[in-house]
Amino acid sequence: MYLKSKYIPIIVTITLFLIMFVAGSFLYTGFFSLQVLLNLFVDNAFLLITAVGMSFVILSGGIDLSVGSMIALTTMVSASLIQQQGWSPAIVIPLVLVMGALFGSGMGAIIHYFKIQPFIVTLAGMFLARGLCYVISIDTITIDNAFYTTVAQTKITLPGGSFISISAIIALIVTAAAIFIAHYTRFGRNVYALGGNEQSALLMGLPVARTKVLVYTFSGFCSALAGVVFTFYMLSGYGLHAVGFELDTIAAVVIGGILLTGGVGYVLGTFFGVLIQGVIQTLISFDGTLSSWWTKIVIGLLLFVFILFQRILSERRAVLKQ
Repeated sequence: MYLKSKYIPIIVTITLFLIMFVAGSFLYTGFFSLQVLLNLFVDNAFLLITAVGMSFVILSGGIDLSVGSMIALTTMVSASLIQQQGWSPAIVIPLVLVMGALFGSGMGAIIHYFKIQPFIVTLAGMFLARGLCYVISIDTITIDNAFYTTVAQTKITLPGGSFISISAIIALIVTAAAIFIAHYTRFGRNVYALGGNEQSALLMGLPVARTKVLVYTFSGFCSALAGVVFTFYMLSGYGLHAVGFELDTIAAVVIGGILLTGGVGYVLGTFFGVLIQGVIQTLISFDGTLSSWWTKIVIGLLLFVFILFQRILSERRAVLKQ
């Protein structure tokens, strides 16, 4: 019974997505189409990449509040070096990815070796990264580099006339790689063990320190990669990009069925959690009469429901273990 209960959240998430998508097809003409589905990936590629990184952090029992600020910092560093300094994208893109990974590993090391709560450390990281954006510039830096504009405008045509963007393909590749890492590698098993019970993981001889640092390194890398994709999407760098984005990311992970206490959940659930947010935005867009703030309202209500749902399942597991 316990083994079956761990699949309930992801089943609920996938079912909710299917219900919302099918309901949209009955409510609005043209909603039920391949292009509308593909647009969910095109418009939410950067959210999906960030949420994948956040999934590992939350599975390990942590939290990362710096992801939105890291996206903004990535756009600012990229725009500054490419537009103002004339650097090549071939140098800038790997540079910002390394920057994100190092930033994440630094936070992970502080969390583990100094025994400080992830909330506090990543909150400090959030302020630091956002502040560094304004050290570079307080204004928007527009990018007109040929490579960036080409990637932004390229549409990969699929059979039937539908299309998908390069950013969406990057997001899908990252998701597929993350699913493999989480469920078919030693590192993935260590992450689940760490989130389940850190003391037990230590007693089993698992590399807790390395795993925790790598989790935040991966999250920082994903945030920087999302920043690169976001730069393609916006073709600019700005210190106010992705404000509050860390909350959208956490919401996607929770709606995807990953427990905030860690150790339980699936990256595939996060994938559908992002799609649910995209469907809500698309439904509101098709309606045309509702404010975009209704997206936040609906997501907030869903969060309440899923948190209560997680609490009930946690208590049920505790009873079954006794």
